[in-house]
Amino acid sequence: MRPLTEHDIRSSFVNCSKGEAKRLAVPRDLGERPWDDLDFLGWRDPGAPDRSYLVTERGGRLVGVALRFPANQRGFAHRSMCSLCLTTHRGGGVSLMAARRTGAAGREGNSIGLYMCTDLACSLYVRGRKAPESGARFEESLTLDEQIARTRDNLDAFLDRLHA
Repeated sequence: MRPLTEHDIRSSFVNCSKGEAKRLAVPRDLGERPWDDLDFLGWRDPGAPDRSYLVTERGGRLVGVALRFPANQRGFAHRSMCSLCLTTHRGGGVSLMAARRTGAAGREGNSIGLYMCTDLACSLYVRGRKAPESGARFEESLTLDEQIARTRDNLDAFLDRLHA
């Protein structure tokens, strides 16, 4: 992924108003992010524990999505798996994230959800740059490039449902 600026991020959101995008907390460490290892930029809002955001490149443009999840959501008693990168975590490492749909459906309050790594570090888990607290990812027969492509495909499918 190419390095993003605050302006890039704020202007990319598709499921919130321009005012909401202007007020959201953008990461302060954009210059330190491992851009070459990211399929999307994901972060939690430190001032609003029930909000997370992700921005990705899609079709030659940036697409940003505002996500919500219950702040008091308890972790699963056993392992749970992220639907994007297929990394398993214990406890609260995976959360059901909900995104308001775009357009009229979103204005009517419709949303879609997906189980994702709570820290939104899917790209780093797939590439082995970050280890889940459970210790390791399952060994797969897919190559790293195939795993990255699968993660991107899973994200694209989620974004397709957001616009449907």
